[in-house]
Amino acid sequence: MQTYEAGRYDVIVVGAGHAGSEAALAAARMGSKTLLLTLNLEMVAFMPCNPSVGGPAKGVVVREIDALGGEMGRNIDRTYIQMRLLNTGKGPAVQALRAQADKHAYAASMKDVLENADNLDLRQGLVDELIMEDGVCQGVRTNTGAIYRADAVVLTTGTSSRGKIIIGDLSYSSGPNNTIPSIKLSENLLELGLELVRFKTGTPPRIHHDTVDFDLTEIQPGDDAPNHFSFETPDEAYKAESVPCWLTHTNLETHEIIQANLHRAPMFSGMVEGVGARYCPSIEDKIVRFSDKPRHQIFIEPEGLNTKEMYVQGLSTSLPEDVQLQMIRSVKGMERAELMRPGYAIEYDVVVPHQLRLTLETKDIPGLFTAGQINGTSGYEEAAGQGLIAGINAALKAQDKEPFIMKRSEGYIGVMIDDLVTKGTTEPYRLLTSRAEYRLLLRHDNADLRLTEVGYQLGLIDEERYAAYQLKKNQVAEEIERLSAVRLTIKTPGLVELFEKVNSTPLKDGILAVDLLKRPEIKYVDLVELVPREDAPLDRQTAEQVEIQIKYEGYIRKAIQRVDKVKAMEEKHIPHDIDYDAIESLANEARERLKMIMPSSLGQASRVSGVNPADIAILSVYIQQGKIARVTD
Repeated sequence: MQTYEAGRYDVIVVGAGHAGSEAALAAARMGSKTLLLTLNLEMVAFMPCNPSVGGPAKGVVVREIDALGGEMGRNIDRTYIQMRLLNTGKGPAVQALRAQADKHAYAASMKDVLENADNLDLRQGLVDELIMEDGVCQGVRTNTGAIYRADAVVLTTGTSSRGKIIIGDLSYSSGPNNTIPSIKLSENLLELGLELVRFKTGTPPRIHHDTVDFDLTEIQPGDDAPNHFSFETPDEAYKAESVPCWLTHTNLETHEIIQANLHRAPMFSGMVEGVGARYCPSIEDKIVRFSDKPRHQIFIEPEGLNTKEMYVQGLSTSLPEDVQLQMIRSVKGMERAELMRPGYAIEYDVVVPHQLRLTLETKDIPGLFTAGQINGTSGYEEAAGQGLIAGINAALKAQDKEPFIMKRSEGYIGVMIDDLVTKGTTEPYRLLTSRAEYRLLLRHDNADLRLTEVGYQLGLIDEERYAAYQLKKNQVAEEIERLSAVRLTIKTPGLVELFEKVNSTPLKDGILAVDLLKRPEIKYVDLVELVPREDAPLDRQTAEQVEIQIKYEGYIRKAIQRVDKVKAMEEKHIPHDIDYDAIESLANEARERLKMIMPSSLGQASRVSGVNPADIAILSVYIQQGKIARVTD
């Protein structure tokens, strides 16, 4: 093939899904000349599966992306058609936002942001090969022969990497939603020595809105109270008149149809080779694994304001199309439903994540970063979080600066990347609140207080937003200090009436306002009426932060103490070229695992499967002695 030099960049991002969009914007906003290549300009930030953003843990990631200066939070705030705060009956550590998106508006809005970003070129192109020089990735070559060179390349190819769609006994090479797959790039990665495995994900059928009897379903409206993903979006922008979703359920007839056709199900017939997600199983997998359950939830969700397509959440399947139609029409409210698109399974290539550093740069190919589903994750939010970190580190590498690594105690994004790199995954990885040992510190409400300073230092947060962040932080601290100095007594006007209103135990003695607020039934809005501020009232988010920090002060303090206990281990650096074979006392299993993972700190080493506390003690003493043997090329 005739090749030609098409351009020189600091950073090249391959793939313009949720990971690629964040990676490219981060690098460009940090001042790096960036190229974003995508298979199809009509598929930028496309949602081939669920048209939603957020949910438990995932919603916190979106807030973290926003706090660091990423785009996902702002983009969903521009294009959502319903917003809900989940788990409101539980504590703040597990509360999270979920938004139903207008999928076409979401993609168009993100494309508009990318097209108008400084330092960023968005182009259509199929990458076939990496440009390698002296073992270092120096750019990419497209199928048209164009060679683009750069100091860092970020691969965010999603499920397009040797993608294969499967519906019943039909299978064909394809990316998501019948797009062009990327074949030669995967072959090139194998030639370069990277280890790839096959994963699988799936999507449910889409049905026509006008063929659903919504009177037979349960309406699921959005919230009346304002909430947004981006800390920049004002409450005044809240869309109170949102579009509802609807709830129905499978039944015994549905299950019998599926059971009768399991021999035609690709995941049971042997056609599917890739490993699927445990936490997002197909409906046929649910019926087999949970055979004791008489029904499963099905949510009928609009895909946008200007389309009749409805997403049938909970009915992900790769059964034949005729079986899908039978199955759908057995469900209450969908007896007359017409298919617009059948559900399908899709297999794709994954880079086994132990080959990555915590920066998301590959260990054996300097200059090459990977992010998103290519790293074994599932979900738009997980992909976007990785893309942001990969883009940041690609820009830092191009600028010859120190990399950025988010710790587990700093964010869910840090938890996810550490899990992938240190523990690996044998199935599509999904973030859960239970994966975060410091989840009381990693709440969706305080993501700005945790990460805005970092985003500012990286150059992703502008001066105006940084000033707003500092104002909020100062107001929270000052209000807590004020309430800690105000003493209430039985003679305080309105106090007795408040106790009667909320059924709270009357005072026998005086009490500090800050201690009164620690009572579960007392709210900040009630308290501030008793002890009003001299300055202007706090805005909703600042007031919320004051209340949470006071009510959970004891738990938060204990969590911070746990972080401090492991801080020394997290800061104890392990040289990247340490020779583990020279440490004679290490157990053989620990030695092999440490050589594979190549942890960057004692803290990360302690989380490697197969490495026990005795091995960590030996490694710690060895490093402290200072005479470290190094691996030679």
